[in-house]
Amino acid sequence: MDSSTVGHAKWPRRLTFTAGLVALALLLAFPLVFTLPYPRDVMIRIFLYAMLATAWNVLAGYCGQISLGHAVFFGTGAYTSTVLVKTLGLTPWAGMLAGAALAVALSQVIGYPVLRLRGHYFAIATIAVGEIVQTLMINWDWVGGARGLFIPIDRTGSLLAFQFRDKQVYYYIALGLLLLALWVTRRIERSRTGYYFRAIREDQDAAASLGIPVARYKQRAMAVSAALTALGGTFYAQYILFIDPESVLPLSLSILICLIAVLGGVGTLWGPLIGAAILVPLGEATRIYLGGTGKAIDLLIYGFLIMVISVIQPGGIMALAQRGRRRTG
Repeated sequence: MDSSTVGHAKWPRRLTFTAGLVALALLLAFPLVFTLPYPRDVMIRIFLYAMLATAWNVLAGYCGQISLGHAVFFGTGAYTSTVLVKTLGLTPWAGMLAGAALAVALSQVIGYPVLRLRGHYFAIATIAVGEIVQTLMINWDWVGGARGLFIPIDRTGSLLAFQFRDKQVYYYIALGLLLLALWVTRRIERSRTGYYFRAIREDQDAAASLGIPVARYKQRAMAVSAALTALGGTFYAQYILFIDPESVLPLSLSILICLIAVLGGVGTLWGPLIGAAILVPLGEATRIYLGGTGKAIDLLIYGFLIMVISVIQPGGIMALAQRGRRRTG
């Protein structure tokens, strides 16, 4: 390859890097320009759901294990930090790490039997696990049962308390968590682990025949995915300041996380972020303009979008964009 060809190949990378820096600068400047709470809240939700979908994408998009029970790990993060705050007075930041560690342990306990199933059977098993955990939490009075738990209000404004009057701080924390999830995914994508994940996704038996320890790498994917999801759970608890099984452990949350990644493009780095940037504002728009009468309209639109994407391009919006880029050269 001559030097001119190498130079042309470097241009797209430079362009992509420059575009990334510009996008990051715009995101950092957003709360300084939009000072009202509502636009900031929408962006915080986009970041949160994009992070959750990115975490789900590690297990389902790269490793091919379609989970519909990820709310279990979200709830684990939310409940762990909240219980530690209420009983021991521990800072939620430490609770966040404890929640991630507990979610990893729980993922290994759940994953050991469940990851031996394949395809639809695995997805159904994760639904069953999610329903069992939600039922247990509803009937466990020590953690609030069906009534839920309020996070103690701290008006000191200390960073350690993880409670802020201004949404700007929550905005930057949510953005930081999303960037962390993207960074972890990028590292996996370019590592040997990422190649093993994709080999397992494409053909599990062929991967095993090549000497890849399939069960171990599935467990590893589930652990990473669970840890990132639990971080989001703690953030949600500290942002809303109230949790109950209906808000942090519902099946609908697991399905929404899945839909966001599927719409944007599973197995891609930016797909979950694109999916969240479409579905979260869409849900907000239907809620505002249709009110209580349109409670299920957003779900109908979600379903319609997923059907359209599945028919036109099963790889999601990222695959559509890549196909368009190839056509335009």
